[in-house]
Amino acid sequence: MYQEEFYGTHYEIGYSFGEQLFFKKRNLLQEVPFPVTEERIRFAEGCRPSYEKWYPEVLEEIRGIAEGQRADPKRLEAVLLGMYAIVPETRCSCLAFREGAHVILGRNSDFLTVTKEQNRNVINRLAGGFYAFQGNTTAFVEMEDGVNEHGLAVGLTSVYPVCRGYGLNAGMLLRYGLERCRTVEEFVRTLKKLPTGSSQTFTAADRTGAAAVIECNPERMEVCRLDEEHPFVFAVNTFHLDTMKSYRVESFDDWNAKKRYETIQSAFSQEWTTDAVSFAMNVLRGKYGFLCQYDRTTGKDTVWSVVYDVGEGKLWQCEGNPFREDHVEDGRFVF
Repeated sequence: MYQEEFYGTHYEIGYSFGEQLFFKKRNLLQEVPFPVTEERIRFAEGCRPSYEKWYPEVLEEIRGIAEGQRADPKRLEAVLLGMYAIVPETRCSCLAFREGAHVILGRNSDFLTVTKEQNRNVINRLAGGFYAFQGNTTAFVEMEDGVNEHGLAVGLTSVYPVCRGYGLNAGMLLRYGLERCRTVEEFVRTLKKLPTGSSQTFTAADRTGAAAVIECNPERMEVCRLDEEHPFVFAVNTFHLDTMKSYRVESFDDWNAKKRYETIQSAFSQEWTTDAVSFAMNVLRGKYGFLCQYDRTTGKDTVWSVVYDVGEGKLWQCEGNPFREDHVEDGRFVF
């Protein structure tokens, strides 16, 4: 996993990243693990007005990457704007809970092993009043989990779509929230106003002790908040809130989502500990049942795992499968 740090405007960050890869003779468009079809190009064109209205900065970053790469920005937009909506990647697991001063968000990112060299851990210190953040991604612009300078942490899981819309996709929505929101409730309000293009869950936690799972698609959004009735929240790749169950699709490979959901549920129901960080790591490494124990020879694996303790302002990163490798504290970013 590449560790990188950037300063400047969205365009400047994009150009710096794209040019670095250009001089390393890496072409991002050649590394995309799916074809850039006419369907993707048309869908990206349909989404573009939503980005122009709500998130023009990220279009500037994509333009910067393309110019740094000496590539066509429209081709990069076709790759990025259709993610999670066209040929969705339905995998990953998230959990959140509070124990004393600890406010924990944990996430396993499950993906294709062939993309290992493209995984990035980035710290972006943005100009223009946007919040600085540290995040992880397989898709160089979008973020799949992260924490910002105010202690808001968010992780996503993709859900197979029943419906699709011309709006922001999961990874863009998450990054938008990190750049602009301080709390879980602010993130929830932000999601309600934005056009959504894909189906997903967000698990979020903040330093006040709030946490929630947000299930949403272009038609609906529901929230389950951490409270006395729900002392922990978690998500995989299927909607579980009652009003969202009608959007489930069963006939696809979801990388054992049901089994992963049951493992997390069982861990919280049967074993509780005051050592919040160790407990989260043990759940993510599969101590309580199947969560990341993939057969790597199939091309599937957990490619990183992260634990954010926003109550204590700390994070631990595992740059691989936590069943085989350890979480290591990362103190580069202060929040």
